[in-house]
This record gives sequence, C-alpha cells and structure tokens, in this order.
Amino acid sequence: MSAPSLPLRENLSGAGTLLSFSILRERFALPCWLLGAGALLAFQSLGSQRFYDSPQKLAQIRETMSASAATVAMSGPTRLLTSIGGEIVFEIFAYLAVVVALMNMFLVGRHTRSDEETGRAELLRSARVGRRAPAVAALTLAGLADAAVAVVIFAAAVGTGLPAGGSLLLGVVTGGVGVTFAAVTAVAAQVFENPRSVYGAVGLALAGAYVARAIGDVGSGAASWLSPIGWGQRSYPYAGDRWWTVLLFAAATLALTAVAFALLDRRDFGAGLLPYGTGRATASRALGSPLGLAWRLQRGSLAGWAVGVFALGAAYGSFAESIEDYLTDNPEIAAYLPGGAADAVNAYLALTVSIVALLTAAFGVAGSLRARGEETAGRAEPLLAAPVSRSRWLVSHLAVALGGGAMVLALGGFGIGLTYGLAISDALQPLRMAGVALVYLPAVWAVTAVAAAGLGWVPRAAAAVAWAAVAYCVVAVLFTAAFDLPGWFDGASPFTHTPQAPLHDVTAAPMIGITLAALAGLLIGLAGFRRRDAGY
Repeated sequence: MSAPSLPLRENLSGAGTLLSFSILRERFALPCWLLGAGALLAFQSLGSQRFYDSPQKLAQIRETMSASAATVAMSGPTRLLTSIGGEIVFEIFAYLAVVVALMNMFLVGRHTRSDEETGRAELLRSARVGRRAPAVAALTLAGLADAAVAVVIFAAAVGTGLPAGGSLLLGVVTGGVGVTFAAVTAVAAQVFENPRSVYGAVGLALAGAYVARAIGDVGSGAASWLSPIGWGQRSYPYAGDRWWTVLLFAAATLALTAVAFALLDRRDFGAGLLPYGTGRATASRALGSPLGLAWRLQRGSLAGWAVGVFALGAAYGSFAESIEDYLTDNPEIAAYLPGGAADAVNAYLALTVSIVALLTAAFGVAGSLRARGEETAGRAEPLLAAPVSRSRWLVSHLAVALGGGAMVLALGGFGIGLTYGLAISDALQPLRMAGVALVYLPAVWAVTAVAAAGLGWVPRAAAAVAWAAVAYCVVAVLFTAAFDLPGWFDGASPFTHTPQAPLHDVTAAPMIGITLAALAGLLIGLAGFRRRDAGY
C-alpha cells in the first residue's frame, strides 16, 4: 500500500510523541537561539536610540544612509528611516532574519534528514509511527520555536521603549521568515540524501533571498517581493505597519509544506529524489591520508564560508570612502570606532576587519567541531582501527580548520580592499587589506584552539564551550564600548590584544604571544583526546 492511500490518522501516528521528544532534544540549544535573537534586537535598539535621540539626528542619518547604495543593499528600504523604530529595523532586520532562518534550517534538518541518515528514523518507523509523523513533528517544533521568536522579539522591542504595535508586527514577520525557511528545509530534505546537501541548498536559498532583497532595495523594489526577508522589511514596522504582508508568509509556508509532503509520499525512505551517483571505483590518492579525507569532508563548508565572508568584506569596503562624510553627519558614532574620527577611514577599516575576523573564528570553530561529528556518527572508529593514530586524525581536522581560517580571513580582507580600491582607484588595496586581515589570524587560531581543547577534555560540551568563546569575543569587540561594560570585561579576548591594523602599528610581541597561547590550547586538546575513549 502506498503512503498516500493510508488513512491520515495512520500517516500521522506518533507525531505528538515525536514532538515531545524533539522538544526535549532541543531544550538547551533552542533557548540559546531565542536569547541570541532577542539580544541582537535589544542591543541594536538601545544603541540606535542612544545615537539618534532627536529628530535632527534621525534626519541626518536618513539623508546619509539613503545616499549610499551599498548601505541600502546591506540593510533595507529607506522608507524605514522615517522613525527611530524603523531605523532599528533598517539596521538589524536582515541579520535577524538570517539568524532565525538558520535556526529553522537546523531544527527541521536535524529532525528529518539527519535522523534518516543516522538510522534513528528507521528505528522509530519500526514502531507505530506514521510516514509523515517525523516531518509533521519537525515542522510543528519549528512553528512553536518561531512563535517563541515572535514573543521574544516583541518583548525585546517593547522592553527597550519601542511602540507596541510596530513591535508586534516585527515579531510576527520575524517568525514568518522562520516558518517559511522551515518549509524550504522540509522540501530540501525530500530532495537530497544527506544533511550537508540539505543545508547547502537552504543556505543558497537564504543567500538568494538576501541578494534579491538587496537588488530590489537598490533598484525599483520589485525583486524584494521575491524574498521572505524583503517581505518582512516591506511590512514597514514602525513606519506604516503593513499587516497584509503576513499573508505572504502564510501562503508560501502552506505551499512549500504541501510540496514537501507530496515529495515525501513519493520517495523511498532514507533516499532523496536526487540520488547520488555510484562514484569512482577506487578512491583518489588525495584520500589516502587523514588530512586528505578531512579536506574532502570540509571543502564544501570552507567554500561557503569563503564566499560569504568575501561578499561581506566587499560590502563593507564599498562604504569606506564615504565614512568621513558619514562621521561628519553623525559625530557621536566616531566614539565607537577604534581611534575615533582622527583617522576615520583606517578606524573604519580596522572595525570591519575585526568583524571579518570574528566570522572567520566562527568558521574555525565549526571546522574543528566537525571532528566531533565524525566521532558521534561512528565514522571515526573505522579510521582509528586502521594504522592511523588518534593525534594524526584530530590534527588533520584541526589543520583544515586552521588553514581554512587563514584562507577565509585573507579573502575577507581582499574583498574589503577590492571595493575600497575600486572606489579610490588604488589597485594595491586588495593585497594590502588581505595582509592587514592576516594580522588577526593568531586571534582566530586562539578561538579555534578553545574548540580543540574542548574536544579533548569535555567532548560533550565542546560545542557549547567553543561557541560561548565566539560569543564572548563578539561582545568584547563590538559591544564593550557601546554598553559601557567594565574595562576588565574584554581582557580574555585575543582580539583585544591584537594590533588594530591598519589603524595602529603592527608589533610582533602580541601576535607571538597569542600564537603561543593558541598552540598551547591545541596541544592541550590533543593530550586530552589521546587519553579518552573515541566517541565518548
């Protein structure tokens, strides 16, 4: 009997129990996502209200932002700049939407395609669990998470003094972006056979949505209506409150969910609609070593990070030439640049390179934690049973994370220099800024070493420890001054002790010290990994 002919009750049997189990599995990760989304909005809201505390300042920022196509492409439609609440949405919504979309991608992907790949779904299906039950449970979990996002965003906005009506709309459309990408992930989970392909496809869809919104905002606006991010921005919270745009999220989610279930009913369990080829009869020589295998496993992720960081760097660089005019109109912001307005361009470049370095540190952590994923999936044991030492296996994954970090960081700096150089007609800027970016490489390696140490000694908590280190560095670099945090707060961040190139002179001593600290962290991690059981 085919799946579509089963009674609906049998098709959904066990969905409620699976939902309860899914909530239990996400009891630690989901609150972190919600806290991060709320904190992102709250920080931006408090900062913007502090900067633009008068109609005159708001008018100045509106004139400055509207004149920069790069800023509009990065942020959103300039109609939002008619109120302080709209200015906050202009600054932060695109990034907030990306965070919520990624949360939904991981929620749905982990409880559908990942469970099929690891065999958990097959064990569940051997009980009285309907064919559609796992997908229904995953989408319901995502829906509940997005409802919680809406509540958190509303509370953060109202709690920082924004009007309730616009805050409610902002929360709803942010959740709307989430449920839309949850449905996109559900479709991708039916098409592709493994989670990496699913995440890659959804990541491309998310990038496409961001680019379509950017093209629309810079141009006529038509392309923005092809993007869920654009729908959210063009609901104009605090600047008109278009509630009818919520219908777009509802229609897209329902349509994509229907497509996902139709595909689910027609594919083989455990397979995708696009099966993988049989591949080569024998492995290439490049796969004859642990390092070659680690590179093969992580090259797709590395390419994605490299392209994303390069694009962000290019966007930042395009704004560098006009930073002096921007600071003239908004002198208060100069206090939050390293070095103030005395050397505005280099101060701005130092800040943007720091942001690129923070993103690169996130790549380093993700690349290091891939080793833990190989352990828990059971793929590391067959390798370690062969003549491959534990140290060599872990060093291979760490080498890709460290070497890939250098590549991503240099490309980010190259992107900054490319668009800045085009603006000022200086062909040497791309290479100069790539070199400047590499000044921050020891700090990136130090954060990666935290992940390595966690893998060695607290493997089950390694991800939490490593991502907490990334979050701490983000707050230390970007928010210590803005929120008057104590002077000692950022002392443990390696970025605090890194020369702020190109604003300050580069000296070898701090870079050597940070590099040695990173090396110590890596050695500590290797020592711990050699002492514990693999897969523990």
